[in-house]
Amino acid sequence: MKIRHPIRSTFSLIVYALAGASLTGAALAGDMPKRKSGLWEINMRHNGSPGMGPMQQCIDQNTDNLMQQKAKDSKQDCSVMDVKTSGSKVIIHSVCKMEGSTATTDSVFEGAFDSSYKGTMKTQFSPPMHGMSESNMALDARWLGPCKPGQKPGDVIMPNMGGVNINEMMKQHQQQQR
Repeated sequence: MKIRHPIRSTFSLIVYALAGASLTGAALAGDMPKRKSGLWEINMRHNGSPGMGPMQQCIDQNTDNLMQQKAKDSKQDCSVMDVKTSGSKVIIHSVCKMEGSTATTDSVFEGAFDSSYKGTMKTQFSPPMHGMSESNMALDARWLGPCKPGQKPGDVIMPNMGGVNINEMMKQHQQQQR
């Protein structure tokens, strides 16, 4: 039985959620829409459940760039990466190796990425990953305004989990991988 390290599990959960929210999970093309700097509210639902409630993320262009870099660094694990844009819609199809499984993901994101957008991500795992053969995620994101006083880019406030700084977590994760 493989025991997962709680910090790595939390890191994976947060990065997966925010990658979808920032369009960088599978979208590695340089022409992806950038979100407006400031405070974003992101509501996610997983497999039809109501979700954990809205999370808030303070971002700047560097935050999205770091997330895109993280996605680019993992690109070698993907045999297919197809990104198409059409007006306000981004359609993504990817096939990637992930924790001993092949994850086939189809995503659609749509909106005005400087004010609000929505997305769906459907992933099939073969063989099942952690007992899960399919994952369906939907999200709605909207720009709230400037970050709150005391917040810095990368700060994420998640319901029932408190706050973390995704930029610092990614830097720590990169150092642990060395």
